[in-house]
Amino acid sequence: MWLNNNVTEFILLGLAQDPFRKKILFVAFLLFYMGTLVGNLLIIATIKTSQNLGSPMYFFLFYLSLSDTCFSTTIAPRTIVDSLLKEASISFSECIIQVFTFHFFGCLEIFILILMAVDRYVAICKPLHYMTIMSHRVCGILVVIAWVGSCVHSLVQICLALSLPFCGPNEIDHYFCDLQPLLKLACTDTYMINLLLVSNSGAICTVSFLMLMVSYIIILHSLRNHSAEGRRKALSTCISHIIVVILFFGPCIFIYTRPATTFPMDKMITIFYSIGTPLLNPMIYTLRNAEVKNAMKMLWRKKLVSDDRK
Repeated sequence: MWLNNNVTEFILLGLAQDPFRKKILFVAFLLFYMGTLVGNLLIIATIKTSQNLGSPMYFFLFYLSLSDTCFSTTIAPRTIVDSLLKEASISFSECIIQVFTFHFFGCLEIFILILMAVDRYVAICKPLHYMTIMSHRVCGILVVIAWVGSCVHSLVQICLALSLPFCGPNEIDHYFCDLQPLLKLACTDTYMINLLLVSNSGAICTVSFLMLMVSYIIILHSLRNHSAEGRRKALSTCISHIIVVILFFGPCIFIYTRPATTFPMDKMITIFYSIGTPLLNPMIYTLRNAEVKNAMKMLWRKKLVSDDRK
């Protein structure tokens, strides 16, 4: 049974109070978000329309771009609008929805990154059994499990948020709703809830990061037995994945695996993995992947031909 709250809405203090700085933030967030949408939607369209990108790696890349798009959309549009307002507010129910969607798509991205590492491990370490192990049916089941796991994780976050009583203070020192800033406003001892938060979000981030790094170390070690061309291609793919993993998990581990203390840099670090990483992922995967670049060129040529015929 959820506790009754006297607070019906929260005031988001955002990243700045100065009107000029807020205008700069508006332009920056708008450009970042538009770049994220263009990059990730281009990858989604390319994979969907290209017959050459039918392997499991691109199947998972499709869902990574989808989760990046949704993950950024849970934060960026509202932040862009709020930067134009003198005082940004969010209702209690909208705040809870934002907590759910933010953690759902963030957790989904973590699970998709794990599936991509599994795919690379099987492709490089067990190439003869690759198509049997990573069949289309198996990949589909793994993605469904990732969605279900993300939903379970987000429901736990919602249960923790709804168990907090809010009696008066309603100013969130952040630019969106998350459990850490909400814990500071709760009029109760939040030690146990913070412990549950660390054991939930913190454990998922840390364990997943360690699993991914160990898997890529095993993959890189096994490349000794491959040809020079095979090593070059596999190394290029793995390095792209490792860069994405470090960029995403580094800030997440810093934010979610420590006690209920806040630092001035927290908001900037959160920007990096909530806005920056979804923007960088398409560039990392396309710049280091010849197949994706060639498929994008083919897609662009088809569009030009269709436009000429009109």
